[in-house]
Formats: sequence, C-alpha cells, structure tokens
Amino acid sequence: MRNITKKSYNIGVAKEAESPENPGGLEKRVALIPSDIKNLIKSGFYVYVEYGAGEGLGFKDTEYEKAGAILQSSEEIYRNKQMVIKFKGPPINKIPDMSPGTILFCMAHFHSFPERAKLLKQKQINVIAMEEILASPKSIPDEIIKSKCFVNEILLGQTELYEELHIGFLGYEESLIGGIRRAGNRNPRSLSIYQKNIQRNELSNLGAKSLYFYDSNFFKDESLLHLLKESDCQVFNLQEYLNEKTSSRDVDDYRNSHPPFEFGGRRIQCLHETGMAGARYGMTLLRESSSKKITEGKNINVSVLGYGNVGMGAINECYQQGVRQIQILGRSHTKEGVIEDYMKASNLIINGAEQSKELRGKNFLIKKKYIGEVISPGSVVIDLVGGSSSNRSPVEDVIECTYLTNPHFERDGVLFSALWGWPMLGMMKESAVRYSGQILDILIEQHGFKNDLNDLHPGVKRALVCGPFIGK
Repeated sequence: MRNITKKSYNIGVAKEAESPENPGGLEKRVALIPSDIKNLIKSGFYVYVEYGAGEGLGFKDTEYEKAGAILQSSEEIYRNKQMVIKFKGPPINKIPDMSPGTILFCMAHFHSFPERAKLLKQKQINVIAMEEILASPKSIPDEIIKSKCFVNEILLGQTELYEELHIGFLGYEESLIGGIRRAGNRNPRSLSIYQKNIQRNELSNLGAKSLYFYDSNFFKDESLLHLLKESDCQVFNLQEYLNEKTSSRDVDDYRNSHPPFEFGGRRIQCLHETGMAGARYGMTLLRESSSKKITEGKNINVSVLGYGNVGMGAINECYQQGVRQIQILGRSHTKEGVIEDYMKASNLIINGAEQSKELRGKNFLIKKKYIGEVISPGSVVIDLVGGSSSNRSPVEDVIECTYLTNPHFERDGVLFSALWGWPMLGMMKESAVRYSGQILDILIEQHGFKNDLNDLHPGVKRALVCGPFIGK
C-alpha cells in the first residue's frame, strides 16, 4: 500500500453523506467513477477513495482498487490531502479534518450556506465551486449559429414591431434551438412551441402578424403549412434558408461580427437533464393531484420561464410528453401586468429563469399574491433555479430548496417543488458519469491544481470562491 507523503500530490474522493444540501443522505452520486480515476492516476496523482463512495450507483470498491485507487475510511479521507473532491458540499463535521490550504473541489453553493462558508474561510480551505467553472472564451456550435441567423434574418425583415408578433415553432428540434433563443431575445408578443401533429383548430394565432418556423427534415405536414399560408400567416423553412445560403460563410460572418464573450456556459453541468427531470416530476405531480383526467400531455398547459439550458431541457421534456403547445416566457412576458395572463392559462408553470445575485430576494417573477387566484388550485409550480433564504429564487414561495426527503409542498391548493439535484430523479447514474468526465477534464487541464492557485484558467479562476490560502 502506498503511503501518503509530503512529496506526493494526494487527492481524496469523498463519499456523499448527510450535509446541508443532502438531508437524509439521499444523494448517492460520486464525483469520479473508476474509469476516470484510472486516467487521473495515469497522470501522476495519488488518489484515495472513501469506502462505499460509488456503491449507490453500483460502482464497487474493488473497481476503484483495480483502477489504482487506495480505499480509506470516512475518518481518513479528508486528512492529509492536497485536494478533496466531492460531488456536493462537505458535512460540517468534516471541515476540521482538512488542513489549511487544502483545495475543496465540489458543488459548493457557497452563498446558499453562509454558516458553512464561514467555517471554510476560518479554516483557510480553498474552495473551487464546480458549478461556477465556465467555458472561456464562450463557444457557440455552428448549428446554433445557423439557426440564429435564419430566424434573425426573417425578423429583421419584418415591418411590424416585435411586440406585435406571435412566433411559433412547429416541432422542437436541435436544429431550431438557436432560432428559438433568438426569437425569445427579440421579445415578441408571444412565443410557442407546437407539436408536429398540431391541428389547424388548435392554433389561435393566425394572420400576418403570426410567424411560424419549421425544419422540413422533421416537419412533414404540408396540408397544415398550406392552411397557415391561406390564413395569411408567414411560414419559414430552415432548410430553404440553408440551401440558399453559403452556410460556412454565414457562420464566419457571425463569428467575425460577434467576438466571443470572455465566459460561456458551465463546464461541469447536467443543465439540460435538470430541466427534463424537473418537468417530468411536474407532470407526475399534476397527474397525481389533479381532479381532472390528465393523460399523455393532453390537457396540460405549460408555461416555461426562460430558455437557457435548463429551460430548454424542460421544454424538450414537455414536448416529448406530448404537450400540444408550450408557452415560452422571456423578460417582456414575466413583467407584472403581463405574466398574470400566462399564469391563468397554465396548470404547469416551470421556472428556469436565473437572476443575478443583485436581484435575488428583491425581484420575484412568480409572486405570492398570484397563488390561488391567478395560479389556480390544482396547478403545479416547478422551480429549476432554487436557492436558500440568503440566495432567493425568483419564485417567492420558495424560501429553501426542497429535497428528496420532502420533494414538494402545497399552498392554497398549488403544489410547489424546487428539488436540489433534479437529475437524481431517474438519471442518477447517467448524470454522475457525465459529471465525472467533465471533472476529469478540468483536473487534467489544470494538472490537478498542483501549481499556484493564482495561475488558473480564467473560467476556473472565477470559481475560486474561497481563498487562495497557502498550506502551512
């Protein structure tokens, strides 16, 4: 057995246990799976894994040993390590076990648990919050750019004001995601996603101020397209745009005219899966609690706030479950005096709208006063953003995240859920495998943080939420 020495760089992988964001210890995901630990060891690190760390996902201790890891007890795993890796933040009683200068690499949610943050600072623990690590510079796939350019060109040619337009997408396809976001950014009067088999009598927005986008590789209902055109709607096919344009030139032009931002999206994330799992649970709650018969997406009226990665995951899940029309709400739709009409028409409301720290606790999009009146009893509100009393969600009734120990609550006949760690709902192992690969990439890129913490990749440096402290 290898001994821990001062010269070796030692990484401990801790097992998930009961902690402030994991009441009951129901979170079973492990930060690194055996195959990724094997690659980490090949890169020159000594890796110690807590006994039973992967058992909740079916990864046995023997698999970690075969990968080259050394197994340790919960009493040992935090001690004498240059770095401790954990999926969620540590239990309070484990903080004293770490030496000053240790790097704690985890989903820290630093501002949501101020008491733990205070203890980590006092102990001089360097905390790198995995959820704060961003791509740098921001990178946008070509497919997203093409879709954005497609919708943008159409909208720029409109004589009507954007706030007078209804924009609809016939089908939810990856090829249209960039266009959906571009449409949302233009703040139209309304923005909806429709099932590919939507019928003419289900569409209430017709006429010259209604624009419908589709991708003919997936949408084949020529008769509906004909009826929409007869109703004076404007109809646009992504494939016609791509065939008429030199796609590579459009992408190059876009990149040249849109220098990348310093930071892009999260590098360690399952945001799309989070949105999917949240929407799935919302539909389950709605079906179980409703006095009306709700089956296969029919009779489910959905409004999704936001169209980032989490919101898109929710939209995708609602679409896959057969919701006929999904309303997407941007900034202009979530203002007081506007949002109420959407709330009245929806029995499933999903918040995927993130707000800056400055607005948290001050600007609520789904207000208490809406519950029971604007939002009718029997409805379900799913909050995909969550937070805590010191880091509030845009949903005013959500003071703290809900957990698997008590996944939802009721007020005035409306059900709320703001689960922390949505992929736990049926996607625990799949999301853990994905997270593990993303964590490995960061560790290899930063060479395990062996070097000075002041010399970090920009997207990682911003995630150093506590420190830098030098070990004694």
